[in-house]
Amino acid sequence: MKTKLQSIALALALTGCLTLAQAQNPKGDHWVSTWTTAQLLARTAPPPAAPAAAQPPRTPQAVGARGFNNQTVRMIVRTSIGGRRARVKIANAFGGASVTVGAAHIAVRSKGSEIVAGSDRPLSFNGKPGCMVGPGMVILSDPVDLEIPQVGDVAVSLYFPGETGPPTTHATGLHNAYIKDGDATAQPAMADAMTTQSYYFLAGVDVLAPRRDALIVAYGDSITDGARSTPETDHSWPALLAARFGSKKKPAAFAIGNMGIGGNRVLRDGTGSSALARFDRDVLGQSGVAWVMLLEGINDIGRMATVPAEAVTADELIGAYKQLIERAHTHGLKIAGCTLLPFQGASYYREPGEAVREAVNNWIRTSGAFDAVVDFEAATRDPANPKRIKPEFDPGDHLHPNDAGYQAMANAVDLQIFNRKK
Repeated sequence: MKTKLQSIALALALTGCLTLAQAQNPKGDHWVSTWTTAQLLARTAPPPAAPAAAQPPRTPQAVGARGFNNQTVRMIVRTSIGGRRARVKIANAFGGASVTVGAAHIAVRSKGSEIVAGSDRPLSFNGKPGCMVGPGMVILSDPVDLEIPQVGDVAVSLYFPGETGPPTTHATGLHNAYIKDGDATAQPAMADAMTTQSYYFLAGVDVLAPRRDALIVAYGDSITDGARSTPETDHSWPALLAARFGSKKKPAAFAIGNMGIGGNRVLRDGTGSSALARFDRDVLGQSGVAWVMLLEGINDIGRMATVPAEAVTADELIGAYKQLIERAHTHGLKIAGCTLLPFQGASYYREPGEAVREAVNNWIRTSGAFDAVVDFEAATRDPANPKRIKPEFDPGDHLHPNDAGYQAMANAVDLQIFNRKK
């Protein structure tokens, strides 16, 4: 009898918990990252010898690389999907010491460092205005009600009251970040602020979204990061893909998270940890992720031109892709393989490397190992010389596309592949 009463009590308690959960989240909504960035440790050069009384240079680059002390950084992010409730993700992924965030705000950006009147929201962490972020930690803010625009600009301001040391950063921000002394998190605009184009300690912005909505992680190197695109115009191919999704009416909305790192490689560390090493943090760690688009390997191939000992074969790259595919599938994700762009004329182009690229692309197209294939090579190659990108897409380095080239890449993605069941 006692056991039966306990069972009934447990059932009632569970029912109560479910009722509370449903009341708090009646539509079954979940968190989805509307914006993300891949992180690495800022590279710092030793300061030149100077008299003891001399102060270190206060250029934006020096401040950003060496960290912050009693300073606010306002960073601009480009959203993909919108929502009415948001939270911010702060990470000290590579720091060697704890970092204190004294205050944090989120707002809709108007222009420059200016925010839209009435949109400013102070953030809290476990009900407190700041938080401590230890080495390797990721901290989520408490949610706030704020109308986050779809494919629009949001400003996140972080105040660091003490020394941070070299920051966890993302170097290719392509949007101005505004640095000002003191706590300026609540200021409508940051007049006379220094500017850089990097992100510091900011890892993502999530929105509460319908259950059908999900995140696509664009996983790659500088071509995914948007290198050689025009700053302040959101012309990386992931941003342009987000704009395409944002212009469509469809049963499911897809957010796009750009997890590209310039100089990144698949098999070995370079700029940032290798694609194999950072997959758990940069893909599996994202809110609401359902798909991965993999475009990486050209830096592994090009490396043989300068460091022959680190030359890779097509079989080695394909083996690494299989690892990433298996890890994605193990966690219930789907993964699209993206063909590598032509690169003849680039500084590290060599004919043996070209043979590797062609073999890898052939495997991506024909193996059936990926859940979908996106043929970026076909979208960007020069018909007169398929080993090169089209002249009208070439900014001059024969490696990265320009704005028009990135648009061609975004246009080459069949949006329906993300709604298909394999």
